[in-house]
Amino acid sequence: MVSSEREEPWEQRLGPVVRRRGQRQTSTTDQRLLDTTGPSDWVHQDPWRVMRIQAEFVEGFGALAELGPAVSVFGSARTSPDSPEYEAGERLGRGLVEAGFAVITGGGPGAMEAANKGALEAGGTSVGLGIELPFEQGLNRYVDIGINFRYFFVRKTMFVKYARGFVVLPGGMGTLDELFEALTLVQTRKVTRFPIVLVGTAYWQGLIDWLRDSVVATGKASSRDLELFQLTDDLAEAVTLVTKEAG
Repeated sequence: MVSSEREEPWEQRLGPVVRRRGQRQTSTTDQRLLDTTGPSDWVHQDPWRVMRIQAEFVEGFGALAELGPAVSVFGSARTSPDSPEYEAGERLGRGLVEAGFAVITGGGPGAMEAANKGALEAGGTSVGLGIELPFEQGLNRYVDIGINFRYFFVRKTMFVKYARGFVVLPGGMGTLDELFEALTLVQTRKVTRFPIVLVGTAYWQGLIDWLRDSVVATGKASSRDLELFQLTDDLAEAVTLVTKEAG
């Protein structure tokens, strides 16, 4: 006599995994994927963060892969639009485009906006790499290609990977962070042929003096490390210095 009840299979195959007897699961992988109930703590755990980090790299690489030669410009978000530094940023962005380079900034206001504006008005490509912050800045309106990142280290990779050099206008902690990141990469030969130009003798000379008189003088760095960057007040020279070596 044939039983009207279906017998439970003793073996269950889930992809490459075989489960038997009491280890069988009562739902399928698709059911668990599509089930919207349950705790959401997993989205804040490290394995999921790894996927977010990977996604940011993929998005950044995809957006910038065909950018062409570019220079990253750094400077303070607090630079006033009516200041000489803002005007210098505009002229710098324009000069870089005229030399055949796209301009990459942090996408924010101040000096970053100035460089993006100069690049855009000169008919070049203006890129902004933003960052998620507790105080929202948003991308300035002169950005043609904009990417907002969650993670600083992913953003820093994009600044270096898709630029052939840095020009650094007067800035604060974030600008110093990017400057010393680049100096460290060049010093340790993680990147090659990467010119770094500081604009503004009056602003940067104190830092350079400290590096020479304290850091180098006490053996914490080599005197040759002071040759990793160049200093100028001349914007045309800054463009020449960064593009001649980066071209």
